[in-house]
Amino acid sequence: MADSDKRTSDTETIMMALDQISQTIDVMTSVVGRLRNYVQQQDSAATEQGKDVQAADTRPDRILH
Repeated sequence: MADSDKRTSDTETIMMALDQISQTIDVMTSVVGRLRNYVQQQDSAATEQGKDVQAADTRPDRILH
């Protein structure tokens, strides 16, 4: 194998590896975004549920034991 053929092969291998890394980063970025949205939705739901419970507990006609 000639030196220039080896360089071409090495360059192609490096380019394929970089492309795979780029695709992996894109997928991971998407997953992180989806997880971020999920956590924010869960936090919002918990906050709303906490407000509902707090409002129910502070009604004057409710007897607490």
